[in-house]
Amino acid sequence: MEFLNIVLPTLLYIFGIILLIVLIILGIRTIELLDKINRLTDDVSEKVSSLDNLFSVIDKTTDGISLISDKIISTVSGFIINLVNRKRKDDENE
Repeated sequence: MEFLNIVLPTLLYIFGIILLIVLIILGIRTIELLDKINRLTDDVSEKVSSLDNLFSVIDKTTDGISLISDKIISTVSGFIINLVNRKRKDDENE
């Protein structure tokens, strides 16, 4: 019994020290991994921000094309409506 009172706490201390060392190593590797991820996200952010001007030009071009197509469609639809209204007036006058 006295042997167990000496051996068991010693084993627990040894396993505790081993666990503490393993956790310290895992913590250090996690910090290194987070640093790599941080550098990667900064690099991606810089590359995306360099493309902002291109996206701005594409957005303005798309808005211009949309405006022109809307005007063309409204002009054509107005012409068709006027044509239909003229036909109705002609039918009513006869």
